[in-house]
Amino acid sequence: MVDMRGGTPVRAGSFGYEGEDIVTGWHAHDLHQIEYAFEGVAEVETGTAHFLLPPQQAAWIPAGVAHRTTLKRVRSVSVFFEPAMVPLAGDRVRILAAAPVIREMLVYATRWPIDRHASDPTADAFFDALALLAGEWLEHEAPLCLPTSSDPVVSAVMDYTRDHLADVTVAAVCAAVGVSERTLRRQFGAATGITWRRYVLESRLLRSMTLLTEPGRTVLGVAVDVGFDSVSAFTRAFARFVGETPSAYRRRVRGAGSAEEARVIEREVAEVDVGQLPRAEVVAELGE
Repeated sequence: MVDMRGGTPVRAGSFGYEGEDIVTGWHAHDLHQIEYAFEGVAEVETGTAHFLLPPQQAAWIPAGVAHRTTLKRVRSVSVFFEPAMVPLAGDRVRILAAAPVIREMLVYATRWPIDRHASDPTADAFFDALALLAGEWLEHEAPLCLPTSSDPVVSAVMDYTRDHLADVTVAAVCAAVGVSERTLRRQFGAATGITWRRYVLESRLLRSMTLLTEPGRTVLGVAVDVGFDSVSAFTRAFARFVGETPSAYRRRVRGAGSAEEARVIEREVAEVDVGQLPRAEVVAELGE
């Protein structure tokens, strides 16, 4: 159990991170944690699921839940609470959409580090208010996670699938793992509760959410990189899964694209065969 307070008596506080890419070991905290990434993408893995934390989302990690975290090009802040401050915290990790007021409070929380020697009335009142908001916030969960499995065959299937998202096929997975298609379908569904094809789709969409946050990426390029045959198919699947189009998501998490990026997108539309879609529809789906 990791003691973030270092023996101090404070009830809540923050911990900021900005540095090299890291993968933590498996660990748990004696405090509830909200982790929020200002930039980059964080991932949180538990014994039962793998969670994606893109910009403007936050991860809720209850006290005592074993997890490991991957940070890539991340500038983030975590806020920790004594368990009594959020009594209905649950017992599992959740990904939550960070409303503007929550984001501003998480930023403001950085003035009170979790390892400070003592608290004060202002800090106590602030973290009490944030804890109350967090309790309400837990009702608005985003389904940004994939199942994991301790079954060695299913785990190998997941690893191969994630490593070959651009062109993975059921035949290739079965050949790599050494099982029949029938065994794959039966064993994967029994272990995860979803089909392998559903796992592929959601893996592609979650990977695309990460790629869309990277500078220089276009919607067309991301669609191809994660294995979609067309921009229109990618846009429809992404909108159903995320609740907004890839272009709208990218604008929200990265800000409006530059004029240069717009010219690059226009050039790609001119050069790449995108099937029978009208040119205006393709430009709209690519985003500016």
